[in-house]
Amino acid sequence: MTLNLCVLTPNRIVWDSEVKEIILSTNSGQIGVLPNHAPIATAVDIGILRIRLNDQWVTMALMGGFARIGNNKITILVNDAEKSSDIDPEEAKQTLEIAEANLS
Repeated sequence: MTLNLCVLTPNRIVWDSEVKEIILSTNSGQIGVLPNHAPIATAVDIGILRIRLNDQWVTMALMGGFARIGNNKITILVNDAEKSSDIDPEEAKQTLEIAEANLS
């Protein structure tokens, strides 16, 4: 049995496919969601979304928002999201250095 996961930002659909399980960072801590999870609406914290596809895990950075879970469908609306495979470590390091310099 699977869950339909849809991750949306104001500008794009980041993820829309079937998954086995997710681990989501909420304002009250992390929650694991498996098929037939009880319906819930929750605030999503800035953090990592872990997605299980069969035997592998995929991660995604989420920038806060809301999630609705019910009837084996998960809809996550966030300010921004980025798959870990799309993040360039060098670019992220440079962006961090610029941000830290601006704070000084």
